[in-house]
Amino acid sequence: MTQRVEVATLRDRMAVDGMVTEYAVAVDDGDWEAYRSLFTPDGRADYRSAGGIEGDAGSVATWLAESMGLFSMRQHLIVNRRVRFGNLEQDIGDTARVQADYINPMRFAANGDGSSAPDFVCGGRYAFGLLRTDDGWRLHEVVVQEKWRRLPDRTAPAVTT
Repeated sequence: MTQRVEVATLRDRMAVDGMVTEYAVAVDDGDWEAYRSLFTPDGRADYRSAGGIEGDAGSVATWLAESMGLFSMRQHLIVNRRVRFGNLEQDIGDTARVQADYINPMRFAANGDGSSAPDFVCGGRYAFGLLRTDDGWRLHEVVVQEKWRRLPDRTAPAVTT
């Protein structure tokens, strides 16, 4: 690899990683316009494994806006990002696949116990498919594979010291 190719690959890797971060921030902040803007015009998302829907980015953003309204706090932590670049019409590096694990603590908006601790936590793996466009890297596909979720045990006795 030449130094020029190595620098270009690093720039692409940083841009792709940045898109994953922008995705998490858009969902956590409830910025559904930003969420839509991260996708290609034909981009799709699939949240079925987490009890959600699959569809185009606009439809999924509308569904997310409704369902995420249940939570006053959301904080995606997306880690172990594995980036692989591919080919589109024989042009090296025009596609990227990212596999990344996530943990997502959230707080129900209607919980009035005064605590700020999350009372819903889920985890799993994302599969992101990205395309290089004239506007830079964009999400073409997001698939959520929820592996687990935890709700608090409301029947457990309080710990006293």
